[in-house]
Amino acid sequence: MPFARRPLSPVRRRAAQALAVTGAAALLLTGCGSSGSSSSGSSAAASPAADAAGGGKGGDTGKRTVKDATGKAVEVPAEPKRIVTLTQEDLDAVLALGVKPAGITNGQGLAEPPAYLKDKVQGVPVVGNLLQPVMDKVIAAKPDLILAGDMQDEQVLKQLREITPATLVTMAPTDDWKLAFRGIGNAVNKLDQANKVIGDYEAKAAKAGGELGKNKGAAVSIVRWNPTGPSWMEKKQFASGVALDMGLTRPAAQDKDGNAHSPALSLEKLNEIDGDWLFLSTLTDDGKTALKDVQSKPAYQELGAVKNNHAVTVDGSVWSTRGGPLAADVVIGDLAKALGGS
Repeated sequence: MPFARRPLSPVRRRAAQALAVTGAAALLLTGCGSSGSSSSGSSAAASPAADAAGGGKGGDTGKRTVKDATGKAVEVPAEPKRIVTLTQEDLDAVLALGVKPAGITNGQGLAEPPAYLKDKVQGVPVVGNLLQPVMDKVIAAKPDLILAGDMQDEQVLKQLREITPATLVTMAPTDDWKLAFRGIGNAVNKLDQANKVIGDYEAKAAKAGGELGKNKGAAVSIVRWNPTGPSWMEKKQFASGVALDMGLTRPAAQDKDGNAHSPALSLEKLNEIDGDWLFLSTLTDDGKTALKDVQSKPAYQELGAVKNNHAVTVDGSVWSTRGGPLAADVVIGDLAKALGGS
């Protein structure tokens, strides 16, 4: 659908269908190191269950083999020291695992890192924009591992692999943030820690959702306002998933599986964005202008959430991305602050 986090062309949609079979789950398949020093005689790839129990460690402490989100086997350092992240999601993930990267990219639609992560990456070199690395800057960061998000450009991937063969596509187009995060956790040899982070997040989400009083289980509309109009988010999109983990629901018009956004709506269909509560985000100045322009129009003012003063503006660089544990913490806080205070 248009206006997704990173919109899919028809070709990429077909690729997404194929990648969905492997996805970031492939990152959970790891093998022993290249030395063959393990006495267990284990096969080239362990099962996800085995990795979940043991962290996916191989016999050689120097190298491990993992499969990236496309199913490609990649040899990576057992203990990477200089990680370069090419997406906000990769950055969010490594920071949540206590790893400070050696190079990062700017946030989506931004000329700087996302505000919610900015204080955690002070002094870290920026090597380009989202999925648009400047190769000289990547080289200068001296990476021993590059996390390339949902990079689809094979030419760029080839250039990155010339810098270091340890370059991983960490997300298939249809992967949710938890699956991608576990894969990244395994790639940096911290799968056990990643599982704990997700467990802690789920407990926090459930607790926060249970403390919403009269708004417990409320129907929340989650909308990104584009220059061409509003798009509501499907149920498996990141911010929507956080709301569902809190026990909240979605309005009937938005009760649709998927991890993308709806097509931009006209004023005649603006009722589709209504709900008990309305959470609005933008990513560009044009989107902010479009939202401001419509807020004076009757079609917007007649929405139930607007009449009840239940329309809340949130940070699109968090809510409209594919997410991660630190972003999820922000969304929980935003929802708890709005719904818990009413």
